Amino acid sequence: MADTAATGIRRISLVCVPTPDQDKAIGFYESIGFEKRTDTPFGGGYRWVEVYPPEGTAGIALAPPRPGTEVRPVETGITLTTSDIDATHAALKSRGVDVDAEVSRMGGPVPPMFWLRDPAGHSLMVVEQR
Repeated sequence: MADTAATGIRRISLVCVPTPDQDKAIGFYESIGFEKRTDTPFGGGYRWVEVYPPEGTAGIALAPPRPGTEVRPVETGITLTTSDIDATHAALKSRGVDVDAEVSRMGGPVPPMFWLRDPAGHSLMVVEQR
């Protein structure tokens, strides 16, 4: 096992997602159950925004893109968990969230899952964890 004392790294706190319209992104993440915990102005009219799932200690920073950089949709690698994938899929779909048409069920050790997309087109995975 690696010696964490050598680096001091102990946990993941934030994943930074480039966001061209922070207010639209905040509204989206709040609509899927996240809470905004930080919204702080910084240099040159920018804002640092962090959203978290209600029970989460790791969040998503909805950061403005670097000047001159165009935001392109990416597969973020962010995985969200739910105890009832079908209910979560139905709830998000009924709220107009861009979700996959159906839940994917691969069987075996792979949990049922689906993808959703935020207003910038970035994709996040939702998996069932009982």
